[in-house]
Amino acid sequence: MTRSIDYGYAVSRLRAMENRLLDPGAFQRLLDSEDLPSAIRVLSETSYGKWILEQQQENQFEPAIEAELQYVYSEAERFVPDPGLYQLCRLPYDIHNIKVLLKGLFNQKRGGVRRMDLLTALGNIPVDDLVMAIESEDYRLMPFGFHRTVPECVMLWEQAHDILQVERLLDEKLFSLQLLIVGVMPFDGARLFVRHRIDAENIRNLARLKRMGYEAAQAAPFFHNGGFVSLDRIVSLINEPFEGWERLLAFADVSKALSGGQEHADLDSLLVDLERSIDDYLTGVLEKFRYSSFAPENVLYFLWKKEIEARNVRIILVGIGNGADKAVLRRLLRHV
Repeated sequence: MTRSIDYGYAVSRLRAMENRLLDPGAFQRLLDSEDLPSAIRVLSETSYGKWILEQQQENQFEPAIEAELQYVYSEAERFVPDPGLYQLCRLPYDIHNIKVLLKGLFNQKRGGVRRMDLLTALGNIPVDDLVMAIESEDYRLMPFGFHRTVPECVMLWEQAHDILQVERLLDEKLFSLQLLIVGVMPFDGARLFVRHRIDAENIRNLARLKRMGYEAAQAAPFFHNGGFVSLDRIVSLINEPFEGWERLLAFADVSKALSGGQEHADLDSLLVDLERSIDDYLTGVLEKFRYSSFAPENVLYFLWKKEIEARNVRIILVGIGNGADKAVLRRLLRHV
């Protein structure tokens, strides 16, 4: 009963916020834009308009996208009873920021430059706190167990100087944290979403590693525990042609993300479409909860939809700015 009362209000607030989501007509107008300035003018007529007006540089859209996402997350934090639901969605940004800061640290030690402009305010941890902790090497107050993970990453780099291994360790931490968060929640849909997301990430990594020519033994450490498909099964697929992956994974829901894989001439083409089909697959995992007015999973669904919207906006604006074919851009859009 408590769950219904708590989330009846939260879901009603989310329903009211749905007017911030771009509809198919808005995406079509963006696609029809002649050039980047025209597309940004179209975007300024939507919920992103406030942030576009506030920025100083013309033809810059990334700050507006981040500001819109930041607003949505901040609003959700005001009325969502369980912080774990939005922490799940913000954790990837924390991991991204840690990767950026560590790469900058390693580059600086080699006489290179740091890219502080790549940091984002969308994580759970304030950027200034992360910068201070990593620059001072005082990790004690870092939350989510990062006080142990970050020095482990530094030690790994000093031993092997392999940034891929550092990224692998941080990605592993991301999914173990998400599993830990949903493990203490009474929401089955949240656990399902994280486990499906691990399966999807393993498939994405499988395609990337196969394209890079990795053997099974080399690839195995880059796959993550916690999904529905065993790691042994995932690893075994690296020796199979990608046309057969859907059939070999037919027992698992994630095989839906591989539908149409036989239509691709090479792994480069497959990866482009796989990114889209994985996002659509994960949208489908959460979409069924939309029909319950009391389901806490509506929080994940709305925030995920907003993330996908931001991804679509970037695809269109970057594509138009680079003169990409409009038909190609439409094909890349997620769930529109």
